[in-house]
Amino acid sequence: MTDKKHSGFSGRWGFILAAVGSAVGMANVWGFPAKMGANGGAAFLVAYLFFIALFSTVGLSAEYAIGRRSRTGTLGSYKNAWATRGKALGNAGGLLGWLPLAGSLCIALGYAVIIAYILKALFNSLTGELMHVDTGAWFDSFSGNDYSVIPFHIIVVVGTLLTLLLGAKSIEKSNKIMMPVFFIIFLVLAIRVAFLPGAAEGYKFMFTPRWDALKDPMTWIWAMGQAFFSLSVTGSGMIVYGAYLSDEEPVVPLAIRTAIFDTIAALVAALVIIPACFAYDLDVGAGPGLLFVTLPRILQDIPFGLVFAIILYTAMLFAGVSSLQNMFEAVSESLQHRFPKLNRVVTLVILCVLCLGIGINMEPIAKWGPWMDIVSIYIIPIGATLGAISWFWIMKKDEFLHEINKNTPKPYGNLWYNAGRFLYVPCAVILCCVALFMKIAF
Repeated sequence: MTDKKHSGFSGRWGFILAAVGSAVGMANVWGFPAKMGANGGAAFLVAYLFFIALFSTVGLSAEYAIGRRSRTGTLGSYKNAWATRGKALGNAGGLLGWLPLAGSLCIALGYAVIIAYILKALFNSLTGELMHVDTGAWFDSFSGNDYSVIPFHIIVVVGTLLTLLLGAKSIEKSNKIMMPVFFIIFLVLAIRVAFLPGAAEGYKFMFTPRWDALKDPMTWIWAMGQAFFSLSVTGSGMIVYGAYLSDEEPVVPLAIRTAIFDTIAALVAALVIIPACFAYDLDVGAGPGLLFVTLPRILQDIPFGLVFAIILYTAMLFAGVSSLQNMFEAVSESLQHRFPKLNRVVTLVILCVLCLGIGINMEPIAKWGPWMDIVSIYIIPIGATLGAISWFWIMKKDEFLHEINKNTPKPYGNLWYNAGRFLYVPCAVILCCVALFMKIAF
């Protein structure tokens, strides 16, 4: 059952901050406000909170438990889960694990590009250049093909990989700084936005339910997709953090706490983005353009805009790097598990070469967009579905529940397990089918 031991997180809050760091990212900052804006405001929020509660209690806690049981990440965990049905099936599960692991690597390749954009924006804020440019032309210049992002791309990839040298310990130490600062910064921005003329209309839009939206199945689909990917329950990334989790920690309460902080991050981001867009009559669903065209234009017009630009892009850099850490760690740990002769330094060098060798070619937004669509439509949804089915339909129930219930005052039984089998797994399958057949990138 247990393949090898890892040096883990030093305590509960170290683990939670690292897990929240993985979950908090672009999905919170531009994905959540945009989907909330397009799908009924507070009505969407109700559906989203329902799925967050379900997926954290069942799906996220399952991934933590699977990783802890195996004491390894994606490849070993799939093998061990399937091996509860026999050695031959264990080998098949180990092979299946390569798909969600490939999802972690593929999303990391694209994610590093957008973080490089953010680092460039931060640099241009620090120099003051951002306050004097036509933001549309500025964004088009480096998201086109002028190669000015390459130095920032190298810094992001190399810098993130350096934070992984000590495994869980270095991930924990960096997130103990990055996550509190992220929350403080966005609270500051939310307070500043509240004083913009017209911001009140944004709050009304957010918190006045348009209940008719709940009659539209796509409102629920979008909320489901946002919850899935916001919590990073993709059948890979959170498993490796579970591998570093102590047996003394109850996984379900930890998963719920992760979800609470992730949801707070999404709401705080929405309190910045949506009122600001209403104040300036701008499109809340602008995607990457929101960060690099819309918000800079707003910052140019407000007092101390340069200071707030530096604050914004610092927060976004922290959110991006903390998520990228998880993607790289999932791949690194699994490669070391599968090929024991690879040490951590060599593995991280391989990842660096792969990420930069492929990723630099994707720096133009015209190439980055289609790549991320392929990953989001095909690889990630299939990987998430494989994970859900593996835990709740393949793995033996008693062995699974034994791990879930370690150090839990009130054991979880049939109600929890059936919620996974008959609610969580169907949600994963539905989302996968919608992505594949409707070509929707969540």
